[in-house]
Amino acid sequence: MQYYPAIHYLPHENPMVMVEKVHLINDEQCICSVQVNKNGILAPFLDENNTLPNLYAIELMAQTIGVWNGYHGIINNRKPQLGMLLGGRSIKTSLSSFPHYSHLIIHANLVLFDTKLANFDCQIKIGDQSVVSGKLNVYEPDKTELAFLFGEKRLGEENK
Repeated sequence: MQYYPAIHYLPHENPMVMVEKVHLINDEQCICSVQVNKNGILAPFLDENNTLPNLYAIELMAQTIGVWNGYHGIINNRKPQLGMLLGGRSIKTSLSSFPHYSHLIIHANLVLFDTKLANFDCQIKIGDQSVVSGKLNVYEPDKTELAFLFGEKRLGEENK
């Protein structure tokens, strides 16, 4: 199956889109990729050695989850929605940074989904080697919650 670039499924705008290509989306998983390249979409986040610090791993995994959610929203006639990363567990990495020109393949596998709350088991691979793994908890707030979070309304003022 052919997919659009990852940005199509995300509510983000450049330069905050950190995943590029979509390889697979189904009911239980999403696989995306991006190359660490000083001329690519990750360029604003690279260090002086043109490597990507491993602290960006969580955002790469979260955006892959966002692609999964955006795709499922689109097939149900909804625009991609803003999601929130609630936290992660058992995040393990074998690298302090991702090397220049490395091709990162990001896997997000659904563990639990309950309307607005979900948990994904994620990995980032370089080739066949898993270099990052962990579980992410995510939440999709509704419009009222977003307005409250961004200071546009107070909770309980929905009808005013």
